[in-house]
Amino acid sequence: MQLDKQDWRKLQLPLVLLAVVVVVVVSLFGLAQYFNVKQEQALQAQQNLLSAARQRYQSSGTEKETIIEFLPKYQALIAKGFVGEERRIEWVDNLREQHKSHKLFGIKYNISQQEKYMPTFVTNLGGFTLHRSTMRLELDMLHEGDLLQLTESLGANNSASFMLRDCEIIRLNNGVALSNQLIANLHAQCELDWLTLREPATIQAATP
Repeated sequence: MQLDKQDWRKLQLPLVLLAVVVVVVVSLFGLAQYFNVKQEQALQAQQNLLSAARQRYQSSGTEKETIIEFLPKYQALIAKGFVGEERRIEWVDNLREQHKSHKLFGIKYNISQQEKYMPTFVTNLGGFTLHRSTMRLELDMLHEGDLLQLTESLGANNSASFMLRDCEIIRLNNGVALSNQLIANLHAQCELDWLTLREPATIQAATP
């Protein structure tokens, strides 16, 4: 069956309408697919947010337990002077008090400028930085026990943390035994490191 021009003219309008309908249907299908993809992406984003919120909630619970467990110990370290700014005036006062209390011979001391300290036995300080201030001591002694007594007293009563790094002891009086006289038989030259731990900059900035 062949269509003549008149038949084509009659079919022209229906064909145009059919083409329009096909275009509209394809467009609607494509739009539906687009919105479906968007909805899936939005759902996935919401699920990710929910998962992150759950993790933060669980993490906050763990952090809260950690804070409750370790906060008293951390506050004790701050009170002791191990965490925060150095307290060299307190160190000197403690040294003088112990020296006077044990009735030792004369003592000389000086403290160097504070510096960062990175000992090999410390691997991870969690953002904190360790510092030390080296104190050099010179004192006369009746016997070696005077030095032990002094250092033990400095480290007692929740005082600041320090490490006795080096000591050189020299015998006086040419080795003559003078045990019945209260004069110095030994001279000690020692170095000890007063230690302080600095908080991370973020904590310092948050502290009022």
